Amino acid sequence: MNEPSAGPLAWVNGSDAPEKTEINLGFMALSDCASVVVAATQGFAQPHGLTLNLKRQSSWANLRDKLVSGELDAAHSLYGLVYAIHLGIGGVAATDMAVLMGLNQNGQSINLSRGLQTLGVTSPEALDRHVHQTRSKLTFAQTFPTGTHAMWLYYWLASQGIHPLQDVDSVVVPPPQMVAHLRAGRIDGFCVGEPWSASAVQQDLGFTLATTQTLWPDHPEKILGCTRAFVEQYPNTARALVMAVLEASRFIEESTENRRSTAQLLSAAQYLDAPLDSIEPRLLGDYTDGLGHRWQDPHALRLHGDGEVNLPYLSDGMWFMTQFRRWGLLRDDPDYLAVARQVQQLDLYREAASAVGVASPAREMRSSQLIDGKIWDGSDPAGYARSFKLHAMSGSSHRFASR
Repeated sequence: MNEPSAGPLAWVNGSDAPEKTEINLGFMALSDCASVVVAATQGFAQPHGLTLNLKRQSSWANLRDKLVSGELDAAHSLYGLVYAIHLGIGGVAATDMAVLMGLNQNGQSINLSRGLQTLGVTSPEALDRHVHQTRSKLTFAQTFPTGTHAMWLYYWLASQGIHPLQDVDSVVVPPPQMVAHLRAGRIDGFCVGEPWSASAVQQDLGFTLATTQTLWPDHPEKILGCTRAFVEQYPNTARALVMAVLEASRFIEESTENRRSTAQLLSAAQYLDAPLDSIEPRLLGDYTDGLGHRWQDPHALRLHGDGEVNLPYLSDGMWFMTQFRRWGLLRDDPDYLAVARQVQQLDLYREAASAVGVASPAREMRSSQLIDGKIWDGSDPAGYARSFKLHAMSGSSHRFASR
């Protein structure tokens, strides 16, 4: 009898075979769903004994509800969405959740309308002046109340001296609907993932004022999320899923040609349903802002980065909780580190990475400097959450609009 060869098939053939072989995998129509789409459609799942059924969702609230109900086994998800469910904030009962791996860093943008451009609001300073000199509040859209885009929008506005809960109105709009809202004049700007920022620029409906990577170079963004119950019931399946998605992430970044073919795949009606020329440039790091500037972004969308992107660092999960605390979404400080240890599936991730030959750093925290000069390294999360000049005022409430 032949010994099973080293590598992925050894898992499938042995006692580590997936307990569940068919996975319903949720995603939103965003460029950073790339690795789950490639894993499901380009032959990366089958060697690990899995069939991945991709399920596009109409909103993050929909995706959240289906993850919690078990209709989706796992999903391309916002970091903050998974933590909000785990902590029971945002109108849902607390459900133990799991972050299996990071899917990407960078690649989101804050765009403003052409209407603001005609008023000369084309810089952070001009926006600050406009907000504080006019009586009517601007309306900015983000994609989910506890999501990454809400947190980037709030953080960026606050770094410019604009209070995101008092000086402007914030509304929730699903990513693919952003451009239509901008066209209809319902919003003055938005924070969203690609390709919707690029699409607004291309349709001459707005311009990119800031990328999220200028706010925090190599910031955490989407993750592969599921319930804790799924990991506990199907540990081999969860590990095999991470292996498949990791291999897909690595494949996409192996060459420019692979990125181009991924952009082509994503443009299809069942995935992003968007023109290739609004997806490909920024996926390749080629940015135009709609104000006449073009650049090759050194911190464009990363899906793998030799595994640096994919490790579920404890500090990444903790950061989102500090912002929930800052903006009044959490009334008290949680045990930041303990919660992150519950959610971030570091051991499972490292097993999967090792099995497919992806290096995983030994460290569980990472250190970064953000746009306001503050260093985030996870060492004092409660102190960090309290350290901001602009924050939710005591006694103020934060209203949720979950749909």
